Amino acid sequence: MYDLVDNLADLTALRDRDALDVALANTISDLLLPLCASICRAVGDQGNERWRISAQIQAGTSGVFSDAAWMPFDQLPLLAKFPMRQLAISGQIQESDDGQHIVVFPLGGTPGNTGVLEIRLDAPLSAQRRDLVSGILRLYRNFSALLDYGERDSLTDLLNRKTFDGAFLRATLEQKNGSAEDNSHRQQERRDTEAYATYWLAMIDIDHFKRVNDNFGHLIGDEVLLLLARLMRAHFRFNDQIYRFGGEEFVALVRCHSEAEASALLDRLRITTQNHVFPQVGSITLSIGFSEVRAGDSPSAAIERADKAVYYAKEHGRNQVCSYGSLVSNGGLVEPTTNVGDVELF
Repeated sequence: MYDLVDNLADLTALRDRDALDVALANTISDLLLPLCASICRAVGDQGNERWRISAQIQAGTSGVFSDAAWMPFDQLPLLAKFPMRQLAISGQIQESDDGQHIVVFPLGGTPGNTGVLEIRLDAPLSAQRRDLVSGILRLYRNFSALLDYGERDSLTDLLNRKTFDGAFLRATLEQKNGSAEDNSHRQQERRDTEAYATYWLAMIDIDHFKRVNDNFGHLIGDEVLLLLARLMRAHFRFNDQIYRFGGEEFVALVRCHSEAEASALLDRLRITTQNHVFPQVGSITLSIGFSEVRAGDSPSAAIERADKAVYYAKEHGRNQVCSYGSLVSNGGLVEPTTNVGDVELF
């Protein structure tokens, strides 16, 4: 019992979602000693959702397995391949004793990121232990809801600015060192297809948004922000990270194989937004600037480069996507020089 209390105390001390899922899998494994305990997330658009394993512990193996956060979407299994998980998402515990004892508990979660806890055992799960697991999951869900409250923008439900730095640094470490510890040949095969992908940071700004607020009022302005957030969630891929930085300014952290691929992804968002009819307002446009995330980059440095590209887009007609790297190459912007050895104290 003391070990369980310690595990729960460790779980509620975490602020990183992947680490939280690992802690939950560890708690269940210590409690039940199952053959396998998996935290599985349903990701992707409705009708084409797939399973991503965020934490899995198997008996007789060391470490925790997880699907790489940026692995290709089509390599993840479809929801229909695991019907018990699919049924459990609706909120009902699913059990099977067909050759192996399997129990699947609903985890809940935000839209587009619901999940289940799947436990495989060598004996049926007693009613007392089932109730204990359900109690642990209630605590997990309550704590997850608190994290959502602190990490998400209250208007758009996108990630907020204070969560960005940690995610950016994790992404750059993953880019430098590869994804989490490789515990299986299967994970290595999945990572190989993404070996040459790099991270790109985009600043997305609504053109003339002040006019929207001045002409239609702040309530309509808020509706525009909310609808744009929905467009972005539908447009970007499940593993792209979208943030609202405040006002009409948004940031996206994406992984692409080239500048051309990143530019095409962002330009499709620009066109989709331009063609969308916003109630009362009609059409709005976006100016977007982006930059490749460099080795050893800091969040502020990457944001500054993307921000310069946004300002260039706004000063040269708006409603366009500009790459910082291309602008420097063609002379549109000048790369600032770094004076090695100079120390600026004030």
